[in-house]
Amino acid sequence: GHFVPNITIGASVVASLRGWTRLPLDVHLMIEQPERYISDFANSGANIITVHVEACPHLHRTIQAIKELGVRAGVALNPATPLSSIEEIIPYVSLILIMTVNPGFGGQVFIPEMLEKISRLHQMLENKKLTMELEVDGGITNDNALAIAKAGANVLAVGNSVFKAREGISHALRKIKETVN
Repeated sequence: GHFVPNITIGASVVASLRGWTRLPLDVHLMIEQPERYISDFANSGANIITVHVEACPHLHRTIQAIKELGVRAGVALNPATPLSSIEEIIPYVSLILIMTVNPGFGGQVFIPEMLEKISRLHQMLENKKLTMELEVDGGITNDNALAIAKAGANVLAVGNSVFKAREGISHALRKIKETVN
């Protein structure tokens, strides 16, 4: 499937990782027609499968298919996609992912206007008395992690700021955790 220009990992990598960890594997499918691949990822050991609202013309059906496989379902939104596009699906998912960069490449700079979007989603969930993971992905660094958490995010998907850190992965990760705690 094509949705973003690059490919990261497939179901076989998820299956390989499953043999090494009991941690939850959160798979974010940045592909067109994700419904064609959800059973592969579920069978490979994914605990959570997140699909993009922009890639799913039949989002409710796709979310139901994920859940029928015994996997938690999530929905992702690109920066320019309004929150109104997920209002009807919110009660059916256990995770909402706000992209804070345009998806496809690591190392992009966080779009600061997304803090307001995260805050509005957090408020929307509180108003509906829904408890779920509000995940943020894209451009997260030690400099913006606290603001993201204060806006309402409770899961931060970090990439380059940790994996390309000069001081090492564990130190960079510990630094971000300390900042948000």
